[in-house]
Amino acid sequence: MMINLKARLQQPEILLAPGVYDALSALMAEQAGFEAIYISGASVAYTTLGRSDVGLTTFTEVNEKIVEMRDRIQLPIIVDADTGFGNALNTERTVRGFERNGANVIQLEDQSFPKRCGHLDGKTVVSTAEMVGKIKAAVNSRHSADTLIMARTDAVAVEGFEQALERAEQYLLAGADILFIEAVRSDEQMRIVNERFKGRAPLLANMVEGGKTPVKSTAALQALGYSIAIFPGGTVRSVAKTLQTYFAELKATGSTDGFRDKMFDFDGLNGLIGTPELLARGKRYEGGGE
Repeated sequence: MMINLKARLQQPEILLAPGVYDALSALMAEQAGFEAIYISGASVAYTTLGRSDVGLTTFTEVNEKIVEMRDRIQLPIIVDADTGFGNALNTERTVRGFERNGANVIQLEDQSFPKRCGHLDGKTVVSTAEMVGKIKAAVNSRHSADTLIMARTDAVAVEGFEQALERAEQYLLAGADILFIEAVRSDEQMRIVNERFKGRAPLLANMVEGGKTPVKSTAALQALGYSIAIFPGGTVRSVAKTLQTYFAELKATGSTDGFRDKMFDFDGLNGLIGTPELLARGKRYEGGGE
């Protein structure tokens, strides 16, 4: 049974959501015992397009990921909806579509288009008023109050830390359920964010290996006051490193023998994804069975 994230975020224990990018990575996160998953926009760009996170992915591509994952898993889905893929009207469509197909938290950011990864340089942001309008459009478009709207500001890198805090204030007033102040630069900034907003809205910490924000454990983040921790790109970075090593081994030796202890065999992978159960279920319908 799927947990209610609105209720879960009222608990003191931090929610850890790993980044995923397809149904297989989502399934493996569920099997590992996580309470929720995070569809990383950057990881979708990396794996679907083989490109950087610079605003190339669209509503349709991310929506397809939600559909595929919801068909396979029961975990709550937090989804990176970038800028809403346009203006307030695009945001309405994004929220309606993502919610309908199974998203539980929809994250919107205040970058201008084309957006880029929050830990890349050269970002730009829309006006506070424009983002406030998009948040209101998102809140008004959702069908259920249990579908949460997360407001992310990228203003730290563009307008400075204090202005990012002021933007977060306005986004909270506009109806955002969760706040995400992206790419804070230090332990001190993380402390200040929590002193200002803890108890007023759940706060998300974005842990990017090699990014702008100090990477901390969930225990440390919980002690600061954060309610959600995401490690959005760690999954694809781990997989990419493994694939690089695997392909090098195969190219050098012409065989997978030296990699066997680092991979599933045929039956192992089929067991992981539930092939025996799937075939057994199909057999029940053969010959018109129930």
